[in-house]
Amino acid sequence: MPVLWLAGLFTLLVCISITSITVWQLRQTRIHELEIANTNVANLSRSMAQHADDAFDQAHIAVSAVVERLSFDGFGAASGSRMHDYLRATAASVEQLQGLFIYDKDGNWAATSLNHMPAGANNADREYFRFHQSIASSLPHVGPAIQSRTTGDWIIPVSRRVDDEMGNFAGVVLATVELNYFERFFERFDIGKHGVITLTMADGTVLARRPLIQNVRGTSIGDGELFRLYVREHYEGTANVVSMLDHEQRLYGYKKLDRYPMVVLAGLSQREVLDEWRQYAWRSLAIIICVVVANLLFGVLLFQQIRFGLNAESQLRIASHSLEKLALQDSLTGLANRRHFQEILGLEFLNGQPNLHPLSLIMIDIDFFKSYNDNYGHVAGDKCIVAVAECIRSNINRTGDLAVRYGGEEMAVFLPYSDMQGAVSLAEKIRLAVLTRALEHHGNPIGIVSISLGVYGCKAQECETLEDFVKRADAALYAAKHQGRNRTVAWQETKLLSALPAP
Repeated sequence: MPVLWLAGLFTLLVCISITSITVWQLRQTRIHELEIANTNVANLSRSMAQHADDAFDQAHIAVSAVVERLSFDGFGAASGSRMHDYLRATAASVEQLQGLFIYDKDGNWAATSLNHMPAGANNADREYFRFHQSIASSLPHVGPAIQSRTTGDWIIPVSRRVDDEMGNFAGVVLATVELNYFERFFERFDIGKHGVITLTMADGTVLARRPLIQNVRGTSIGDGELFRLYVREHYEGTANVVSMLDHEQRLYGYKKLDRYPMVVLAGLSQREVLDEWRQYAWRSLAIIICVVVANLLFGVLLFQQIRFGLNAESQLRIASHSLEKLALQDSLTGLANRRHFQEILGLEFLNGQPNLHPLSLIMIDIDFFKSYNDNYGHVAGDKCIVAVAECIRSNINRTGDLAVRYGGEEMAVFLPYSDMQGAVSLAEKIRLAVLTRALEHHGNPIGIVSISLGVYGCKAQECETLEDFVKRADAALYAAKHQGRNRTVAWQETKLLSALPAP
């Protein structure tokens, strides 16, 4: 029964794991799609705002040119044919202009770029005229959207005051910017079926919108969530809100114009942004259902196999024996593990006794490795151990030599048929190879990863026991660390005994 319970628990955990990973991936994908959409609407709003700034700059330049011309020629030249031709040519050269107009101090039409000037026309009641009549400023004035009495088109007035030689109010020069121009321009961009681009005054009054809703011009969206919480508080940014006009959830990018009291809003429908993601999510859900069902069927088959008396214990014993044969290598570094080292060392040591050939052992320790783990983390620590192991492996060329991961950050090299001098030479090569790697280590005084090495070499009969052989190499390693690390120390009985502290 415990085996059945474990098998059932395993099957359940696999199903939960697969489902959890898939849900996490879907969530991350959704976040990524929304982030991309946020970036797109932010870039689109910046582009639209720059274009609007440029469009009104051109209108301002046209108005300023007319004002300057009047200052040279005098206001009396406004009614001449030359001025009419000039206004007409200037208006024709600027795509967004509906017309250019000059009004005298009483609001009467003095000149226009239009082909026909209505008799007795007067604009003294317009907001822009009253503004300049009451405020003595030469700065341009952008007024609220109005409907042209001449053409019926919705326009934005851009105007400047004209003074006579005495500095008194002499009239107004007006350029009218077509709102249809912006709506035509907005049509060039792919914002989906439910996307929107809107140009508003700073207070939220709608000037132009795509798609255009009936009677939306002049409507204020200043009380909506987008303006209340975002636009009024920030110069530009993004927001995910519901539109107060059509109640569509959108990701908006917004930006205020640099030189004029207006705001551009660009929004993408969240439904449309996530359409492809939803399709992907449904496909993933279908696949997960199939995988979970298949896994459950596999679990049922597993239960049946257990019930039919498969010899699981025998299979585990065989598998354990196979693993034992394979378990002679360290999984992280690829070097021999300590168990393999102890077996080979014992055999080589015994074989060394009758033949009297030399045996040498190098014990290696990574300097300040605990500090390295604390500063860089265990993943980086594992990579450091692997790098040192590669330096050891690359310097061992003889058949029979054995590189070992002894434990943690300690490693060893067993060298049959090598005397002390040869072992010290190899140890120095390994130490320099590690330094050449120049792995960053702020916890080491020299700033990079280094190693300490202890070397012992003898003929097998010179050591009373195998433990003495390993103990002396380890004592040499201790001396290397005691003397300052990043060095190789060979075991010499007299020097070591005097250098080491009393136990």
